[in-house]
Amino acid sequence: MPSLFRFVLVLGFAVGLVTGGLFVLSEYFEPSQREIRATVSGVKVRQ
Repeated sequence: MPSLFRFVLVLGFAVGLVTGGLFVLSEYFEPSQREIRATVSGVKVRQ
């Protein structure tokens, strides 16, 4: 049983680190916005 508790504790710690890292990335690093134009072959646009 102690190994199960240790496993759950390590797994919870790893999940917390990943969640915290994703939160920091989403809050403090914003990508720059720019316009992208690309032609798509095989698509006809109605006018």
